[in-house]
Amino acid sequence: MSHELCREVTPMVESSRSALKRWIGVELKRLRQRAEYERADVAERLGKTAAWPGHVEVGRNLPSAADLEVLLTWYGHADRIQFFRTLLSRAKKGKDWWIGFSDVTPEWFTMYLGLESIARQLSGYDAMVVHGLFQLPEYAEAIIREVNPTLPDAEVNRRVELRMARHEVLTHRTDLEPLQVWRVIDEAALRRVVGGPAVMRRQLERLIKLAELSNVTVQVLPAAAGGHPGIEGAFTIMDYPAEFEDDPGTVWFESRIRGTFIEDPAEIAIYRDDLTRIQVNKALKPDQSIALIKQVAKEITR
Repeated sequence: MSHELCREVTPMVESSRSALKRWIGVELKRLRQRAEYERADVAERLGKTAAWPGHVEVGRNLPSAADLEVLLTWYGHADRIQFFRTLLSRAKKGKDWWIGFSDVTPEWFTMYLGLESIARQLSGYDAMVVHGLFQLPEYAEAIIREVNPTLPDAEVNRRVELRMARHEVLTHRTDLEPLQVWRVIDEAALRRVVGGPAVMRRQLERLIKLAELSNVTVQVLPAAAGGHPGIEGAFTIMDYPAEFEDDPGTVWFESRIRGTFIEDPAEIAIYRDDLTRIQVNKALKPDQSIALIKQVAKEITR
């Protein structure tokens, strides 16, 4: 495939309609629960159908500005009406940049793409492979072909293009500062020669280069660290801009056929604690991590 083409794909990273719809819904649910109201109470208060509150809270539908004002006042957060009005306006006007890739984007992954595009920070642990935001086209292609050996070349190329298009969040976003990314990568992922020695060496060199960015932190979890809180698999924590007041963030993990969001604050706290223990107690410091990545790159046989 043409990897030059992949490098030229640059999505217009704007306010994601899907992500903002979901965030508005999740936040309204959280405020409702804090106020100790049931969905049935909301439906009765607004004169809506019994299904209406659920459709809004899962991000399927947007509330009107009038309904939003009533709910926020009722929940005791009238001071946030203007902020929610702004989000509502952005959600109505917003675009999902990946629409052009809808032919190769599973429905369960579209919401992740939206949240990634509006997040302030993305942190987590990568167990098996380098994170998608750090992957070279050749490395991404090799992974996609291994996982989906029967895919036609055209679809493989499109999936690689989508993955490369996501990289813009690292350097440029229309409405936000570049995404802060902090990944802990298992040493096994660095030593797993994906795509052949030449591709793997270039991938490790790419990691070293990305780590020079002020908004990217890379740590390596060495094999010698033994057991650790992330031993069950990779996970990602997304945090949002400060304007998203009191938002606990979102935890995400995926398999080849589905993705899972965790939005319960108590459960998110567990993953935050796990990641902190990995970063502080198990992983190498960033400078030591880069030294190990360089060493592994030298050790890969030609």
